[in-house]
Amino acid sequence: MDWTDRHCRVFHRVLTRHALLYTEMVTEMAVRHGDRDKLLGFDVREQPVALQLGGSSPKGLAEAARIGEQFGYVEINLNVGCPSDKVQEGRFGACLMAEPALVADCVAAMRAAVRVPVTVKCRIGIDDQDEEEALQSFVEQVAQAGCETFIVHARKAWLKGLSPKENREIPPLNYDRVHRLKASFPKKDIILNGGMSSPAGDFSHLIDLDGLMYGRAAYQTPWILADVDRLFTGEANPVASRRAAVEAMLPYVREQVSAGLLLHRITRHMLGLYHAQPGGRLWRQILSQDAVKPGADASVLVKALDAVEAQAARMKDAA
Repeated sequence: MDWTDRHCRVFHRVLTRHALLYTEMVTEMAVRHGDRDKLLGFDVREQPVALQLGGSSPKGLAEAARIGEQFGYVEINLNVGCPSDKVQEGRFGACLMAEPALVADCVAAMRAAVRVPVTVKCRIGIDDQDEEEALQSFVEQVAQAGCETFIVHARKAWLKGLSPKENREIPPLNYDRVHRLKASFPKKDIILNGGMSSPAGDFSHLIDLDGLMYGRAAYQTPWILADVDRLFTGEANPVASRRAAVEAMLPYVREQVSAGLLLHRITRHMLGLYHAQPGGRLWRQILSQDAVKPGADASVLVKALDAVEAQAARMKDAA
């Protein structure tokens, strides 16, 4: 939430044609009663895109799913993994892992309302739940409602005592539990999430699992996405270099800035492009300082790109 907005997704789509991109989690009440164009609007160049919903009302989620399908989303995903206090107060997110029957009702209602797939993102358990029994029972009940795909963050969520950030880092990862889940449900698509940093390095999970989901790694080190198409489809990568990725973004940047969007709303998602690369600090510095200035436009990206490459050349010559 607050990260993978539509501008972030356009940038990520430049790096991979085929990865399925997800929206931020949006509550079903916001979808039904809020500014739908602002909440759900997206550029066709982002496709394929899935809408992630939060909520616990079968009726409300069904209506929100129907609206999402009308907007053109190719999948509706129910978030049963977010552990924040705000989410818990609304009775959705990870706390719903304690109510698998309710989640099953929600999935059944959503599936009856749309033709696109309805999927569930969950944890391996919450609080003092037994990771084996609780996850098995949860998936059994939700699968009976017709859910064919489960995206499993391979950590427990501790609803009391840990912040959302800590819940992404402190509970130990248990990838083996997700692999055992697949063995129990061989006909279901089981997708692994949590702690992974490299599609190439994590590819071995796909010996028996059905997919990999990246969150923080895709955002903080977006260049990892540039190799996804080659790895997963055998096609050539859509961009051959970071420069090519920036240049591919320039038409979109010019279009959005001309329409009144502040440049940093886009460039904030591009700060990690040169992570761990020569000139990476300079890239972040120029974008952070110049993109927020009045009248900032696509020339800031060009300036940053040229400065990074000039510095990298000097470092190479000095070596």
